[in-house]
Amino acid sequence: MPSMLKLLRLLSDPSRLRVFLLLEREELSVAELQEILSKGQSQISTQLAQLKQAGLVEDRRTGKNIFYRLKTPRKADARWLDQLKLTLHGAAAEVPETERDTEALGLILRKRQDHIRAYFDELAGKFGRHYVPGRSWQGLAEALLKLLPPLVIADLGAGEGTFSQLLAQRAQRVIAVDNSEKMVEFGAELARKHGVKNLEYRAGDLEALPVEDASVDVAFFSQSLHHAQHPQRAVKEAWRILKPGGRIVVLDLLRHNFEQAREMYADVWLGFNEAEVEGFLREAEFQRVQTSVVHREQESPHFETLLAVGEKA
Repeated sequence: MPSMLKLLRLLSDPSRLRVFLLLEREELSVAELQEILSKGQSQISTQLAQLKQAGLVEDRRTGKNIFYRLKTPRKADARWLDQLKLTLHGAAAEVPETERDTEALGLILRKRQDHIRAYFDELAGKFGRHYVPGRSWQGLAEALLKLLPPLVIADLGAGEGTFSQLLAQRAQRVIAVDNSEKMVEFGAELARKHGVKNLEYRAGDLEALPVEDASVDVAFFSQSLHHAQHPQRAVKEAWRILKPGGRIVVLDLLRHNFEQAREMYADVWLGFNEAEVEGFLREAEFQRVQTSVVHREQESPHFETLLAVGEKA
């Protein structure tokens, strides 16, 4: 790390300070920073390059997109960086644009969610008749073998609830959560039509689940985790709602390069590799974590399905 004096000089520039404070709150692309700060691409890129050279910022490439975030400090530097942040937050009061930046950041994050929600609102009622990448009965069957009825199951990112209704045939109770109001309405009506009484639909976000602490036996993500803005937070929420001894089951796409999935299916992440998902589960303090690739599609682009399970101690 450079000296505190050098970093304070670097961040005395109001534009660099604004970028630093934004990246402290959220991982952002150059385009998103442009929209928030109302500045040109070359100027934003220059500010990011200087912050990166100083060891304060790192980037992450996903497909064609590059996202920037504050660099996770080494343990020895963590306290030192916290002191720097306190100093900068005090200085931010002298930069009038920071309040507007906070509002603009909120708008950017809402746009991300609205893009995903709009896609699933449009798809409500069509899941059974339309192709969804990674949705394989072979993969689902592998996951079902892990379940021991009767259980209270949370189907997280349930869509219209096709899988929820399948689970409800054996489970004590199923809570289906989705952030699309139209999906929830359609699924609830479908459950009523089929007389499924142990299935409850709730509207809510994967990262702030409308489910009580320690209330379910199994938390299930079926091809939904790659729609979460922060998958690790969604996994931690699953840990919160699980009873001691409860289990998490993740079925998702293995990392791929089919960039069109972002627009076609509102995917935020182009799948995950086994190490990433295992890391999410271990960071959330799940034990007995297991991962495996359980299916590969025959048609191009040959999506593969990843299965991961873990247990709350």
